[in-house]
Amino acid sequence: MNLPRLNILPNVGRAALGCALLFFTAAASPAADPLPAVDLKPAWPNLTFTRPLWLCEAPDGSGRTFLIEQAGRILLLPKDRQGAETKVFLDITSRHPQVDNEEGLLGMAFHPDFKNNGKVYIHYNQQEPRRSVISEVRVSASNPDAIDLATERILIEVPQPYGNHKGGCTIFGPDGYLYISLGDGGTVDGDPHNHGQRLNVLLGKILRIDVNSRTDGKQYGIPSDNPFVGRPGALPEIWTYGMRNPWRMSFDQKTGDLWAGDVGQEKWEEVDLITKGGNYGWRVREGLHPYKSVGVPPDIRYIDPVTEYPHNPAQGGSHTPGMSITGGYVYRGKNIPALQGVYIYGDFVMGTIWGFRYENGKAANDGVLVEMPKDLNPPRNISSFAQDSAGEVYALAFDGKVYEFVEKH
Repeated sequence: MNLPRLNILPNVGRAALGCALLFFTAAASPAADPLPAVDLKPAWPNLTFTRPLWLCEAPDGSGRTFLIEQAGRILLLPKDRQGAETKVFLDITSRHPQVDNEEGLLGMAFHPDFKNNGKVYIHYNQQEPRRSVISEVRVSASNPDAIDLATERILIEVPQPYGNHKGGCTIFGPDGYLYISLGDGGTVDGDPHNHGQRLNVLLGKILRIDVNSRTDGKQYGIPSDNPFVGRPGALPEIWTYGMRNPWRMSFDQKTGDLWAGDVGQEKWEEVDLITKGGNYGWRVREGLHPYKSVGVPPDIRYIDPVTEYPHNPAQGGSHTPGMSITGGYVYRGKNIPALQGVYIYGDFVMGTIWGFRYENGKAANDGVLVEMPKDLNPPRNISSFAQDSAGEVYALAFDGKVYEFVEKH
């Protein structure tokens, strides 16, 4: 998935090759605790969704859980996990946000003070002109389980040249600012406009804005400590750059570290620890490997991925293969104590879920947690991960299910 890579049909042959080679396992570091044996089970067994892309819990103490469907709906899930009915919290399907395969309603975030102000932020696509839209909406005054679209206030509209590589993740950090991921704008030609390395465009970046203020006539504020504030020729919204298609990012509930999965071009997928002002290399590099360095100053410093994995084991490395990364979360729950502190991530095409512990600046015991069962129909393509307020982690898949992690006995 290039949702990361949702246009996967051209890659069917490569995916089949990778499936046959899933017996390669990651090398383990003796300094880290081994990964526990875990499995997945449906968290809402009586519900099936269409292209689920995001799951989150409202930060208001209500325990309400919401799920995005790519075509443009946000659904309120039943508190009873055995329930079979949902409520529509927001519906923009009539705006047709999904025209191309990787477009749609891609992200949402509740304001940290949602309990008092009812504000929600959504990230979706529109056409004529093609663009990404990040806007603020509010809960209906008469119905706390529905959004009033008449309250919409558009914060940012980012021009998009093509139909893929949209990023789409929108989350609040522990600092109260809104972080937004945007892909490089797409096509299959390896970022032909070099958006990832250009600081005068928002594409190929992670942004950081203040939704509670206004700066220079914008519908949002620019935090004064953003790394490119005051730099000539650079946009002050930018937090990090050199991203190809950051598909899902998350903050560690314990440490505050920001993690992202960045979808590769042809050979490598990567997990990045995001730092202020960092340059993650695209399109000069794909993971740790040279891609296109034409016209790039020789003294640029790039931040290495914490881990990477190949599309084909013949490329080298000890990590099992995949085709399109889906970034995840650091587990901070209590249901599986041996999983504590493990960063969980997966692959859309292969359905594999991996984990590692970040120790001494490295990924320790980076290995398989769950493999997609062979001959599964429909396949369990991992489209996103989620985390509730208790730190438990969930996996969303294009078989229409939301899964929770359980110990494997």
